[in-house]
Amino acid sequence: MNAPDPALAATHPIVWAPKPPEAAARGLCTDCGLSRTALARECGSACQFTVPNYSRMEAAVHGRARDAARPDELHFGPMQGMFRARLRTPLAGAQWTGITTRLAAGLLERGEVDAVLCMAPDPDDAWKPMPVIVTQPEGMAACRGMRMGYAPLLSLIEPALAAGHTRLAVIGIPCQIYALRSIEAQLQREHGLQSLTVIGTPCSDNTTTANFHAFLERIGQYIDADPASITYLEFRADYHVELRFKDGRVRAIPFLQLPLSELPADFFPLTCRTCVDYTNVLADVTVGYMGGTGQQWVIVRNGRGAEVLEGLGEELVLESPASAGKRAGPVKGFLANVERAAGGLPLRKMPNWLRPIVGWLMPKVGPRGLEFARARVEMKACETVVHLRREHPRRLRHMVPPHVWALVAAYGLRPAGDEQPEAARTEAVAAE
Repeated sequence: MNAPDPALAATHPIVWAPKPPEAAARGLCTDCGLSRTALARECGSACQFTVPNYSRMEAAVHGRARDAARPDELHFGPMQGMFRARLRTPLAGAQWTGITTRLAAGLLERGEVDAVLCMAPDPDDAWKPMPVIVTQPEGMAACRGMRMGYAPLLSLIEPALAAGHTRLAVIGIPCQIYALRSIEAQLQREHGLQSLTVIGTPCSDNTTTANFHAFLERIGQYIDADPASITYLEFRADYHVELRFKDGRVRAIPFLQLPLSELPADFFPLTCRTCVDYTNVLADVTVGYMGGTGQQWVIVRNGRGAEVLEGLGEELVLESPASAGKRAGPVKGFLANVERAAGGLPLRKMPNWLRPIVGWLMPKVGPRGLEFARARVEMKACETVVHLRREHPRRLRHMVPPHVWALVAAYGLRPAGDEQPEAARTEAVAAE
C-alpha cells in the first residue's frame, strides 16, 4: 500500500493519492482508471465506448430503465425529481456554491461512508485533476473547483478497499461511473465492497490538460490577460464564460465572442465527441448546472440519491426548475456545423459585427433552464451520430443506444439497417 506523499499532504491535508499503475494502451479510452487495476480484463464489457447497454444498467442501478412517457426521462434518464439548487451559505473556492463536495463531506460526517474517491488539483498544476481518497470531511475542501483532463479515478478502488474502506462514495463523470457500475457487483462479491454511493457530475466534452492550457493561452490573448492569472473558468447556461483571476477580478464573456471556432479539430477527442451520457444517468444523484438557470441543477435518481440530498437538511435550498425558449433552431444550427466539420469543411462563422448583438440576445430569447439542458443533450446526441458515421461507422450499432436515436429523429438522423441498435433489432425480430 502506498503511503501519502509528503508534498501532497502539505497542499491537500487529509487526502491520500496512491500513484496508479501505468495505463494499458487502448483505443477510444478516456482513462477512467479501470485498465490500471487487476480488473483490466473487464474493460471490454464495462466501458461505455464498447457495447453499452443503458436500459440494462439503468434497471440494475435504479430498479427500472428510463421511461420516455415520463417528463424529461428520455433526455435526462431515470429520476425521482429535479431541482434548481444552491447551498444557503456558499463554500469558499467552490465552482458554484459547493453542493457536490458538501454532499460528500456530509456522508463522511454522518459516518455513512468510510472514504470518498474524487478529484483534487495536482500540486504541480492546479488545472490538472488528480484522483484522491478522502477519509475526513475537512479533506473535501481540497477537492472544490473545476479541473480539466483525464484522470484514472477507478485506479483508487483497489487501494481504498485494501485499506479497509468498504463503504465508498465516488464523485465522477459519466465514463468513470458507467465502468464503476459495471463492476460494482463483482467488487461486492470478490473484493469486499459493502456499499457504494455515487454523486455524478454531468460531462459533455473533456480534453487533455495540455490542450486546456493551450485554450487558456488563446483566451488570454483575446482578453489581453496573463493566462497564468486565470484561476477559474466556467461555461455557464446563460451563454457566457465566467473567468476569475488571482487578483479577485471576475469577467463574464459571451460564448460567441471567444475564439472557440479556432480550436484544432482534435482538441476534443472522439470519445468525448461520441459520448451518449451527458447527464450521468447511473449516479444516485447528479449535480450540474445546465438546467439550473443561474444556480445548480440537481437530479435525484433513486432512493439513495434522495437520502444523500436530505442529509444536508436546511443547508440546501431547493426550487422547481424553470424552462424557457425553444431549442430546435440552435440544435439544427449546431448539427449543420458539426456535419461541415466532420466532412472537413470550414465552420460557418458569424460576422464579427454581429457577435455582440447575438451574444446580448441569446440569454434573453435562446433556450434557458431545462430547455437549455434538453438542447445540449440533443446536440451531443447529434454529434455522436455524425462523428461515428464519419470515423467509426461499424461502431454505430454498438455505441448508440435506442434512446439516442429517438432524440435525434426530429433532426432527420435515423439509423440505416446496419446501424440499428442490437436491442432494437432483436425486438423487431421477436415482434415478427
